Formats: sequence, C-alpha cells, structure tokens
Amino acid sequence: MSELNTFSIAARCPRTGQLGVAVASAVPAVGGLCSYLRAGIGAVSTQSWVNPYLAARILDGLGAGLDPEAALAAALATDDRSDLRQLGLVDGQGRAAAWTGAGCTAAAGHRTGPGYAVQGNMLTGPGVLDAMAETFEGSAGCDLDERLMRTLEAGDAAGGDKRGKQAAALRIVAGEDYPCLDLRVDEHAAPVAELRRILGIARHQLVPFVAGMPRRDGPAGALPEAVSAMLLRPPGERPGATPADGPDPAPDVNGLPPGSAERIAHLQAQFAPILAEIRTLRDLDLTQVHPPVIFDPSLPYRRVIHD
Repeated sequence: MSELNTFSIAARCPRTGQLGVAVASAVPAVGGLCSYLRAGIGAVSTQSWVNPYLAARILDGLGAGLDPEAALAAALATDDRSDLRQLGLVDGQGRAAAWTGAGCTAAAGHRTGPGYAVQGNMLTGPGVLDAMAETFEGSAGCDLDERLMRTLEAGDAAGGDKRGKQAAALRIVAGEDYPCLDLRVDEHAAPVAELRRILGIARHQLVPFVAGMPRRDGPAGALPEAVSAMLLRPPGERPGATPADGPDPAPDVNGLPPGSAERIAHLQAQFAPILAEIRTLRDLDLTQVHPPVIFDPSLPYRRVIHD
C-alpha cells in the first residue's frame, strides 16, 4: 500500500481571517490532493493514505457549527481505515485539531497551537514538526502567506520527507469562494525553494490581479488600469520577473534587504538541506564497499618515469 507521505500546515490569520494550507511531499502534484479550504469555515490537510471525503465532511461539520475536535471525530467515524489517515485542520475561529493514525509511516505525528496544526508522516524525525511549529509561532507579525512559506521552509530545512523532495503547494482563501492565492510546484528537484520563487513573482503579478476580481457582495467592476497595463507586458518585463539572462544573483527575498538578519536566516534555511546531506555522507561507513587505501612508503611501489 502506498501513502502520500507529506508534511503540512493548516492555519488561520487572526488579523485578516484568512485560512491557508501549505504542504510539501515526495509525491508529484501534492497540492491537488491534500488541501481543502472554505472561506470563513476552515482549512484541512488530508494526507498519508489520503481520503479527500474526510476533508469535505470535516468542512461540512465546521459549517454546521461543530468545533474542530467534534468535526474531526465525526468524519473519522465514517471511515473504515482511520488508522491510515492523517489530518490537520483549523476552523474560522482559529481553533485547531489533528489526527495521526497508528498505521501512518514513522516518523509521524502532529502539533497544534492557537491558529495552526502541523502534521507529517515518513519524516526524517520529529524535529521536522518542532521546527515548523516554532517557526509559525515565531512569525506572528507576518502575513499568512509568509508565515506558511517560512513554516514549510523550516520543515524542509529540518529534513522533511525522508525519501526526498518532489512537490509543494500553498493555498489561501479570504472572503470569496475562490482562493486569493493558489500556488503549486507539481514536480521539481527543490520544490520548496521553487515555491518561494513563485510566491515572489505572484506577489507582484498575481495578487494585484486577484485583488481586482469581482466580489460576491460587491460590484463586478473592472480590473484597475495599472494592473491591466502590467499584465499586458511580457512576463519577463513585469515586476518581480526573473531576468531574461538567468536567475538574479541577489534576488529579492520577500523584500528583505541585503545583509539583514532576516534575509540571512532565510538564505541559511535554503542551504540547510545541502548541509544535512553533507553531514549524512560524512557519517556513512563505506569500508564494506571499498576498504580504506593506506599508503605505506616501505612497500616497493612501481616507480613511474615521465618523459
């Protein structure tokens, strides 16, 4: 039996009421399978042996007035293999709940706190969840998109999915039936880093477009002229675009100024997985594969004569 082994966060912004899910996995297109949100109602991540119907039932329960624990329990009661499921959720008031079935592949677990639930399975270790929870709690001054992104980066830097990396996604809803942000990296060697890059572009090009879209309770209106003019330009000429001759050697990291402590911390988080790989390689014992070669000057090595 295969599992969608994943680490994720479901969260609510207490300032704006936005709800969001950020997720990463060594399975392609994870964003289309795990994240389920309803504006003002709740956000759910369903993973391990995924059952999307549980997410729908949880959101129905939250919409009917159940608290997160009750909505989660009611949904799990309809499932004949709840031991294989993992879910994290937060409601429209910021109350959270989570479930990790006994059949989820280790390391597996979850953490909940005010406004968030983080969860993961087939992780390199429980430190992944600790890093995610600490990062979310420590970034309360940021907007929800940035808090979710930093939390995902923290999980990735702490080891993430022990099989490797393949996909990541970030989805946020506000007051409308459509998302205000829905970004996906469906197949990439460094999906979390790629999601960060796409988020930077989206802030300049997509977010202004969505902000000008029709609202449920307001006039349809038209796209602001400045946004329309920006989108009429080729992608490479728009704000936030990657230079045509390749990546910017000093890219804008979420507006963090060069040399700032926040920018340095963010860039260090990007290199953390590489350093972890180097530490792993240094700890490998390869003597059974290739015995150590020792140079002994007393042995009659053949003398090599060069012309």
